[in-house]
Amino acid sequence: MRVGIIGLGLIGGSMAKAYKRDPRWEVYGANRSRSIVDFAILAQAIDGELTDEILPTLDLLFLASFPQGVIDQLRRIAPMLSRDCVVIDLSGIKEKVCDACFPIAREYGFTFVGGHPMAGTHNSGFKYSRADMFDGAPMVIVPPTFDDIELLDRVKALLQPARFGRISAITAQEHDKRIAFTSQLAHIVSNAYIKSPTARSHDGFSAGSYRDLTRVAWLNPDMWAELFLENREALLFELDTLTASLKKYRDALADNDFDALRALLDEGRRIKEEVDGH
Repeated sequence: MRVGIIGLGLIGGSMAKAYKRDPRWEVYGANRSRSIVDFAILAQAIDGELTDEILPTLDLLFLASFPQGVIDQLRRIAPMLSRDCVVIDLSGIKEKVCDACFPIAREYGFTFVGGHPMAGTHNSGFKYSRADMFDGAPMVIVPPTFDDIELLDRVKALLQPARFGRISAITAQEHDKRIAFTSQLAHIVSNAYIKSPTARSHDGFSAGSYRDLTRVAWLNPDMWAELFLENREALLFELDTLTASLKKYRDALADNDFDALRALLDEGRRIKEEVDGH
């Protein structure tokens, strides 16, 4: 079995290392920077460079780059892929990518599946990639059709070397709506929160809340700006909802209204308990 990975950053590099653990798979990688490919070979994360000559022999191909990069790459290499190849992208939004890539796959006869592994760190780049990055983590996929059980089983089998804890299928639209809340909004809040002038003198005054809230402020601005803009309608809804909620807290503080503030805090506590059970 042969897997190719285009984009050897944190996610693509981790996927390469995960598949390299399985002796049944040969792993080939490509990256904009040739030095990363050379380093990945030296680190034994891949068996060799993913060239145009190897593309037709692949059983599985991961596209691990920004959304527009995924689309551009697939358009270029589509004529070279085998009809038996399954292509899975690993970008952070799905509607734009799937809307462009499903027709390309149909035209050339291979299978494209949208994918989003729910794992990562605040660091980026191949040097931070890990073979166990996805062990036990959820994987969300967007298949071209939801009534093809054989395809879903095939995709799950192909993903086994990554050792995901759960693989679930969802529409591209629903994925982007949920990810706007669970990931993108959190990154914006974290990034904005750290801009307080008090941040420069916070040392020693946190039991962990500060660290938890600011962890994802350390982000890749190019990648996240693209993801935010490509999902702007869903993200604007979440931002507007949060802004309206914050105004209620501010008004209660400004009015010195204990009852209103307590009610807001208790409402948030109860919703957290309902949603997460603890």
